[in-house]
Order: sequence, then structure tokens, then C-alpha cells
Amino acid sequence: MSSLGTDGGGTAYNTVSGDAVILGPVLMAQHIEGLRLPERAPDVPPSQGPPPSRVFVNRVQELAGLRDAAVALAGEPGPGMLHVVGVGGVGKTQLVAQSVSRELEQLFPDGRLYVDLEDLRRDGVVDLVAVLGGFLRALGVGKEFVPAGVAECGALFRSLAAGKSLLVVVDNVQHAPEARTLLPPRGLLVAIGRRALPSLLMDGAVLIGVDPLDEAAGTELVRRWHADADYGTAAEVVRLCAGHPLALRAAVEWLAARPHLTLDDVVRDLTAAGRHGTGGVDMEGAHTVVGEGEEPQRGEAGVGEAVDTVLDSVLAEVSEHTRRIYDLLGTLPGTTTTTDLLRAAGAVRVDEALGELLSSRLAVLVESPDRPRRFRLHDVARAHARLRARASTGGERRSVLRSVVDFYRDAAAHADALVLGDRFRIQPPPSRALAELSAKQPLFTGRPGALDWLDAERVNLEHVIRAAAEHGWHDDVWRLYESLWSLYHSRKHLAECVATGRLAIEAAQHEARPDVEVRMRNQVARAAYELGDLDHADSELTSATELLGLAGDPRLSGVVWETRGLIALARDRAAEARDLFARALAANRAVPDRHGVVVQSYNVGQALVAGGRWSEALDVLDAAAEAARTAGDDPMLPRIELVRARALGGRGELDRAVAAAVAAADGAAELGQLAKVDQALTLLASLAERADEAPLRAAYEEKLRELREVMGLKPPSVAD
Repeated sequence: MSSLGTDGGGTAYNTVSGDAVILGPVLMAQHIEGLRLPERAPDVPPSQGPPPSRVFVNRVQELAGLRDAAVALAGEPGPGMLHVVGVGGVGKTQLVAQSVSRELEQLFPDGRLYVDLEDLRRDGVVDLVAVLGGFLRALGVGKEFVPAGVAECGALFRSLAAGKSLLVVVDNVQHAPEARTLLPPRGLLVAIGRRALPSLLMDGAVLIGVDPLDEAAGTELVRRWHADADYGTAAEVVRLCAGHPLALRAAVEWLAARPHLTLDDVVRDLTAAGRHGTGGVDMEGAHTVVGEGEEPQRGEAGVGEAVDTVLDSVLAEVSEHTRRIYDLLGTLPGTTTTTDLLRAAGAVRVDEALGELLSSRLAVLVESPDRPRRFRLHDVARAHARLRARASTGGERRSVLRSVVDFYRDAAAHADALVLGDRFRIQPPPSRALAELSAKQPLFTGRPGALDWLDAERVNLEHVIRAAAEHGWHDDVWRLYESLWSLYHSRKHLAECVATGRLAIEAAQHEARPDVEVRMRNQVARAAYELGDLDHADSELTSATELLGLAGDPRLSGVVWETRGLIALARDRAAEARDLFARALAANRAVPDRHGVVVQSYNVGQALVAGGRWSEALDVLDAAAEAARTAGDDPMLPRIELVRARALGGRGELDRAVAAAVAAADGAAELGQLAKVDQALTLLASLAERADEAPLRAAYEEKLRELREVMGLKPPSVAD
């Protein structure tokens, strides 16, 4: 016979908040059934990727090849792969976009996912966790439930995609493992790259080569844009542009903005540039199969020279402010930009200039979940812009970078403050108010907006940190890294946290700031701990501990003891963890830091529960809850209640354990801490099973199923 919900004298009850009492296991089930969860997002297939252009010529053979291969592969039980290859800017992405809109989206009805790996590549390596995380969110997974590791993200992606017929388009693939990791269990992966990768072809990928346009197709394209063009003149433009669609588009866009000129003027201008060579450009061999990591063949180099000629000619005639922004985009670290960043870097008439670059297809809009509109140069134009930037004076580049670093340092500090509130920080407050960093509307508002902004800027911020390190701006390096903890920890970009942390540690050493070095090493250790690399975490903490005597602020001792305690818990050394957390608690009391006292009391309670010291744990946790309520530290209360529930369950007081877990679920749901709601419901189901309360367990498991459907962790049931 279960005692759950009774006081031993036959009176049923359930405490759902503090010591408040309501009657009966039935009401317990009704209470949890009434727990408010977010609305489930509409079950709409993802539809990612660039739209098809309205002007598109020729490519009949390539489109037919894509269609025929996709039709054949769609009938296979496993996934298929197409490998679309050609020189930069030749129109590979647009070819795929045309094929998607005409045939492929009908063949793969469960949606399409798209990523440009160039936007997430750092030092030649793609952040595949970020790619898979984006795919998971597109498939409906809540941000809190996206795993931290590549293996875990990949496993969840394959699990969710197993019953779907998906089209996955991956642009700018440079290495075979990048594509293999993103292969869905069913459906089709289209890997777009500048050169064919033998490993993918050995895997069975179907090669679709995309050469520059031949004379007939290129001339047709030019005459669609410029209807009265003479065939011979249009053909000469095609030859001078090496049949490269981006170069042709740029040349004709330039002409369209100057109605007093003719296509003959374009020919004359390109010829005068003198860079195309007397014999034209080799337009063959663009998709030659080469070893992975080798240099491209002559065909790509020749086309590149023709494109540079066109872009130089176009830029010589555009307005000064447009040329200035083009050159800025070649100077800025990172991959994307916003109008606010460009203004911070000294640009004027930004909207007008970006409009000119967008209309010529030299710049493109980038999809982003956060508020600012984001832009980047086409990858071919970006390479050209960076070549131009190298020709500018070092002082000018340094001045631009200084403005960019200042912008990001202040913006990241404001975002961190919104995400993590009044946490312990070493750096001073930002020098400018948030409103001063934008011209029209704030960069972000509220915690979710700040977190989305940090995530959207993540690659740029890491490039900025590296650029600041190269220029010896060490103070900026560690301040940016300290602010990024709010992103790394919240969105679990932990591998990046470890990699970038090395620069922050070196910056602290350059500045002779032992306090900063302790902080930086602890952030790296926390990320390594969460990744399961306990030895690395230990190593960083050993170095940090040696500096504590020079660090000053006792809270730095506290963060080191806390992380050491977490590692001890992970190694099942509960007594050691309890002593370490107690030292961290004493350090926070010495300041005093009210939030730190609450957190470390909670940690001491965790360690006591892990060691089976239930009564001691409850005393500590009750005091922690009271301190949290006094300090207004509401986000800690559900966490404390969860550990209280485990302590009460360990002591055999199942009714009170259920009450604490229900309180944790209530509080976490109200605060939007859905991962904690998941933990509370899982614990409740376990407690109900121990109490032999089958209906109550069924109610908790049903709510857990509902939550996981809302969070996209499993498909909706057939009944729904």
C-alpha cells in the first residue's frame, strides 16, 4: 500500500508550493495536467535556402542531371547524395535553388534544410555543432534541448529525421566529413563546392559539374538584361567575363545604373583594364577532381582573374560611399555585418550603399533569428574585397578594426548583462549605453533577444577576438571572452569556449592580471567539464589555483572551488565535492555575494544528496531557498526544489518529495526553464513508480511526452 498523498491517518494531501496543502492524488494528477507549457509550434516543414532567381538561362543539361539523379535516389531506402561542383560564383547555388523550386521540393516533401558552411568556418574548420544545432531548431527542437557535442547533436538529428524525407543543401563544402556528418537517414543531401571531393564520389555521390556559361547561354543572359544589345557585343562581354554569371551580372547592373552608356562602353572599359589576357580565359576544367586540400586548377584561377577585372571596373565607377563600404566589408573580421556595425566603423550613407551592392548581387542578405538585418558579400566578391583591403594602409585598417572591437566589446557586455543579470564580473561596465550602439532601434531587448544576438554574432565575435589578439589589444580579448560565457553556457557552444579561451588566458598573462587569468582558466575548465573532458578541466584549475594568492577578490577562489566540486561530483567523490563547495560558499559569504551564497549552498546540498546525507541536505537546501527568496533570486528556486525532492525521496518521504518536485515543475514552467520542467517530470514519474501509484505515474509521463513534443524531441503522436 502506498503512503503517497496521505498523512498516515487517511487524509490525502499534496504540497505544491512551500507548505500549502491540497487534497488527493487525483488532484495531484489534475494539477500537473494543468501545468502550462508553451504552445507547440505549427508542424510546418522547414523551407530554408536562397530563393530562385526570376532570370535564369540555359543550364538545361545540369538541371536534367540534378532531376534524374534526385528521382533515382529518392526511390532508395537510404539517403542519396549529389555533389554540385564549379568555380566560385559560377551559379552553383542558384542552379540548386532552381532545381529545388522546379522538382526537388516535391520529391522530398518533409522539408529542406540549408547551410552555407563558409559562414561557420573558423581557421578552416566548420563548427558542426552550430550547423546541427541550426538544423535541430529548424526541425522544432527547443534551444535548451540542443546537445553540446557533435555526436549527441548528430544522433538527435538522425533520430528526428529518421521518419522524414528531407532535402539537405550544404554550400561551400571543402572536406568530405563536413558533408557526411549532415547526411540525413532518408532523403537527399546536396553538397555544393568549388572542387570535387574524391571521398564523396567513392561514397556514391553523383557529380554534377557546373561550368561557366558558354557563348550562347551567356549572350542570352546578357540580352535578357539588356534587350537591345547587339549579339556580337554581348558575346564579347561574355568572353571578357569568362562566362562567369556573377561578373556578367555586375557588369550589366553597372550599365543599368548609367542609361547614357551602352554595352560597347562596358567592353571598352573591361578591355582597358588589360587583365583578361589576349587569348581569353580558359572556361574548362572548373570541376576537375583534385585531392582534398589541394589547390584548384588553372580554370578557376583564370575565371578569377576575369571576375577581378569586372569588379575593379565596376567599383571604379560606383559612388564613393558604396566603394567605401565594399572595402570595409573586405577589412572587417568575421563573415556578416549590420548597418550599425558599418556606421560604427565610420561608413556613411550605409542604406544607400548596401542597396547598390545588393541589387548587383555583390552582397546578399543572411537569414538570422535576431533583430538586425545581416549582410555579407558574395564569397567571390569577399575574396576580391579582401585583396583590395590589403592594399590599404596599415593605419587605416587598424583604425577600422579599433572601432569594430570597441563596438563589439560594449555590445557583448550589454548582452551578457541581460542574459545572466548581476553575476560576478571582473570587467567594468561598458563605456556606452546600449542605445548609443544603434541608429534606429536597440540591437536587442530582453534576455532572449540578447542571447539570439550573441548567437547570430558568434562567428564574428570570435574573429574579432582573434584580430584583437593579433593587434595586442589584450584587455579587449579577455573582456569579450568574459562576456561570451553567457552565450557559451546557455547555448552550449562549449568546444568554441575551450578553443577561444586560450587567447583569453594569453591576454591575461600579457596584461599581468592574475585575477583575470584565474577567471579565464575557470571558464575554460567549466566548458571542458561539461564536455566530459575532466582531465583538461583539472589541468586548467591546477594552474588557476596557483594564482589564487595573487587574485585578490575571494569570489575568484569561490569559482575555482565550485568547478573543482563539480568535477569531484562527476567522479562520484561526494565528500570531496561537499568540502570544495563549502569552501566556495565561505568565499562568497566573505564578499558578501548573495547570489553566490545561494548557488554554493545549492551545490553543498547536491553533494550531500549524492553522499546519501539526506537530512543534512534538507537543512542546507531549506536555508538556500529562504536566501533565494530574500534576494529575489527566483531562477534558483526550481533548481533547489529539485534537489530537495531527491533528498526527500532518499529519506523515503515520497509525498513530500512529490510536492517539492511539483513545486520545481511549477516554478520552472513559469520562468520558461523547460529543461528543468523535463527533469522535474522525469523525477515525478520515478517517485510515482516507487509509490506504486500507476495513475499518477501515467499523468506525469503523459505531461512529459507533451513537453517533449512541444520541444521537438519527438514527433507528435498519431492521435494529435
